[in-house]
Amino acid sequence: MSVEVFDDHPCLLGEGPLWHPGRGQLFWFDILGKRLFARSGPRRFEWRFDRHASAAGWVDDETLLIATERNLIRFDIATGSEDVVAPLEAETPLTRSNDGRADPYGGFWIGTMGKQAEPRAGAIYRYYRGEVRCLFDKITVSNAICFTPDGDHAYFADTAQRLVWRVALDGEGWPKGDPEVFLNHRETGLNTDGAIVDAEGGFVCAEWGAWRVARYSPTGGLIEEFALPVEQPSCPALDGGTLYVTSARQGLPGSEMADQPEAGMTFAIDTSLTGQVEHQVIL
Repeated sequence: MSVEVFDDHPCLLGEGPLWHPGRGQLFWFDILGKRLFARSGPRRFEWRFDRHASAAGWVDDETLLIATERNLIRFDIATGSEDVVAPLEAETPLTRSNDGRADPYGGFWIGTMGKQAEPRAGAIYRYYRGEVRCLFDKITVSNAICFTPDGDHAYFADTAQRLVWRVALDGEGWPKGDPEVFLNHRETGLNTDGAIVDAEGGFVCAEWGAWRVARYSPTGGLIEEFALPVEQPSCPALDGGTLYVTSARQGLPGSEMADQPEAGMTFAIDTSLTGQVEHQVIL
């Protein structure tokens, strides 16, 4: 297994990597830097926002649905223009969007959180065919939104509680029944951040503060880990067997920065995993 720097821009809070299957291109965000990035070969592309933006789903080869701190927008990749699709906690200036992902039914799940991680200030929402509906509230740090390959279950986490839940989905992708705890890290102290589910059903998550991405079985057992040269990995994405991982410099004191100069950069790891194709958002 080899770990390489995919992009050397040091994000304050790198997040939301999305492998766009039509464009064959990785997109990712620096939430605190209010920027979106993409890369094609040696060239990096950059778009700036006037507010925090954190996660995206692909609509077509020219368009993304992007979650910002106050709305969901339709974003034109070529021009950088945006149109509001729906508000998202627009009247709550203390919160912002965080983790999000398109679901197998054409919807888009997005979590929010307090800008200072205020306890229970966030929630998890779903956009589906013009409607934004709150699914789960009183979340402190929303993370790990991802879906099983059969589309029957969704995962989500509250990093502050050190819990990951799994919930069954109905035929239109809405949660049915109560969520069940999938991972409980209160004793281990691990912090589940962004996550994906690979094609075999493995739950692959960045573990903030642990210098690694971990892969768990569908029953919650640790299968393998992928070590990184940075303490704060934030979210993975898979293209074939290449595992991309964003990371963060946020909160690291200068003494620790000297020991991990690549903090905030985006990494590529050659693995034997197989990724799911990211789902398309239907507007």
